[in-house]
Amino acid sequence: MSSYTPRNALITGSTSGIGLAIARACAQSGLNVTLNGLGDPGEIEAQRAAIECDYGVRAFYSGADMRDGAAIAAMVRDTTEWMGGVDVLVNNAGIQFVSPVEDFPPEKWDQIIAINLSAAFHATRAVVPQMKGRRWGRIINTASAHALVASPFKSAYVAAKHGIAGFTKSVALELATFGITVNSICPGYVWTPLVEKQIPDTMKARGLTEEQVKRDVMLAAQPTKEFVTVEQVAALAMFLIGPAAAQITGSNMSMDGGWTAA
Repeated sequence: MSSYTPRNALITGSTSGIGLAIARACAQSGLNVTLNGLGDPGEIEAQRAAIECDYGVRAFYSGADMRDGAAIAAMVRDTTEWMGGVDVLVNNAGIQFVSPVEDFPPEKWDQIIAINLSAAFHATRAVVPQMKGRRWGRIINTASAHALVASPFKSAYVAAKHGIAGFTKSVALELATFGITVNSICPGYVWTPLVEKQIPDTMKARGLTEEQVKRDVMLAAQPTKEFVTVEQVAALAMFLIGPAAAQITGSNMSMDGGWTAA
């Protein structure tokens, strides 16, 4: 591995939750960042401006639709033009929908596969040529404990995250001799807007109260009985970007309070 110092990071799904925490951690380490995701335009601009103000780096925003491969490729081109290149790619965009498989709306299946799995392919495909040219790069995919184990009523999400785990391994092998590492982080339940929004659907699907969903569904699988924090996920991402992780590639790294230890 070379001693190349990364300068620029592109983080998808980074207007809130895990992605925003990773973006801020990158900026705190001196990397320029491109944010991507949905939300109130005013709030997104406030987050972007705050990153620049707090950390003295450049921060950009792309509203690229993660369902659209052409838009994702354009986002990579725009980011390269804005910042001079993409050294670090974090494929974090994701959505969730909870339903028994026989009632699962086909359009929701297609949307989840597109955003949670195919978007990572399109972004990776677009950024790899320039990383190969520099012989340095870091690609981090946000997977899930559901990349390793399953839960009922989440067939599309579990399928997509298992796909991310395999995608991570395959691309890591392809890029192993180019100074590019590819890894995924597999968190358990992290308290984010995505998780919070799951609660009503899970209450309906299982006939439970909100507290029962938190205690008996979400944290039941995590022996620590605590949610993972976005800051903890961001810290692991920063380790994977750093020089100490130069020989870690093709790994699906659990951060799940012991969920997948059993």
